[in-house]
Amino acid sequence: MTSTHPSLTQLTDPSGVTADLRHALTACWVEVTNAGGAAGFPFPPVEAVDVMPFLDAITQKLDPQTSRLLVAEHGGQLAGWLNLRRDPGPLIAHWGTIHHLQARPTLQGGLGTALMNEARRIARDEMHLEQLHLAARGGVGLETFYARLGWKEIGRWPDALRLTGDDNRDEILMLLAPL
Repeated sequence: MTSTHPSLTQLTDPSGVTADLRHALTACWVEVTNAGGAAGFPFPPVEAVDVMPFLDAITQKLDPQTSRLLVAEHGGQLAGWLNLRRDPGPLIAHWGTIHHLQARPTLQGGLGTALMNEARRIARDEMHLEQLHLAARGGVGLETFYARLGWKEIGRWPDALRLTGDDNRDEILMLLAPL
């Protein structure tokens, strides 16, 4: 990615996800997964037909209070996205979770940081959250990326993710607080 900043757009309602955007989000998820990204599908290659039901489940639940989609565009094309969620239950309404951070491999270089910084701002200033949580796949260096953004590793679920019969990975639990 060049030195120009991506354009970031927040969606809070399913009606904001046009057919073109749905196609672009799906293509991004397929591209990231097939390049080896830890974006929810551990068994590449995947195709649009594999991804669409999961994407649709995310977009159908968009709501200003509980689920937001943050989309990054660069050079007029979708460059990456993430999903920011919270549970409104009174015991845990003060924190939210980040899901599916992804940036097109050809456009990396600050894009993930821009998405995460904006998600932090939205969580703090608009959703009035006090902390964010995420779970990351071990063995691919993601904890280093998140640590540079102020996230702390708070635990691991050993061998929680089975990629193949003999390739188990830890799921790394991370916290960002205060926002």
